[in-house]
Amino acid sequence: MSNRFTSSRVLPRTSYWGLKWFVRPEANYLILRHFHIGSEILQFVAANLPGVQIPLLPRTLEDLIDNVFLQHDLNVFNFIIRLNQELRDQGVEIQPRTQFDSDGVTAGPFDIDGASLPRGRLNFLDLETAIEIYTPLYQLFLTGNDFLRASNSLQLDETLAIYCARLIGDSSYVGLVNNKHPLMPLSTLQAGYRLMLHGLAAESLHAHLVRFKRSEGSWLSRA
Repeated sequence: MSNRFTSSRVLPRTSYWGLKWFVRPEANYLILRHFHIGSEILQFVAANLPGVQIPLLPRTLEDLIDNVFLQHDLNVFNFIIRLNQELRDQGVEIQPRTQFDSDGVTAGPFDIDGASLPRGRLNFLDLETAIEIYTPLYQLFLTGNDFLRASNSLQLDETLAIYCARLIGDSSYVGLVNNKHPLMPLSTLQAGYRLMLHGLAAESLHAHLVRFKRSEGSWLSRA
């Protein structure tokens, strides 16, 4: 995979421009929402295990210019690598807990400025179509290593679901994940479909964490 055209500046600006002028406001909202959900899932695991917090919570499309797309994908991949390295170094395993830090899980509306989303005549693309169009540019402007990590992060939902299930002591959610195993990487084709599966898995896991948080009596509404 050639690295000749890589550019960390062109890629996020091209993404922002395409979303602003051609993508439906509903699809743009789902993209911003997904960054919140993905970050909060990682934060839940990190807060209840040795790890790091991942503050990537964009409110507007303009926030995506700061390379949020790539960082979001790489955060998932790198988070799992760092977490497992730390668990091995300390000789511990993920076990059910009796007390939880769920403050990072939003049980109310996300801090997203939906009113700022463009609603022009050209904003007609649905989410899956926009992803399929954008994937070739993503591959063109990223290094080979970053693109493969970002692409393979789409298959890590089951891994994160297992982490949360072990912490909570409830594995009922894991069976809902349907994006295959991370040790058997899929082709980078059909990125739109795979990203939709990834988004659905993340939404389901986050909803599971919200229900758990409310049942623990620690719901802090952020409305």
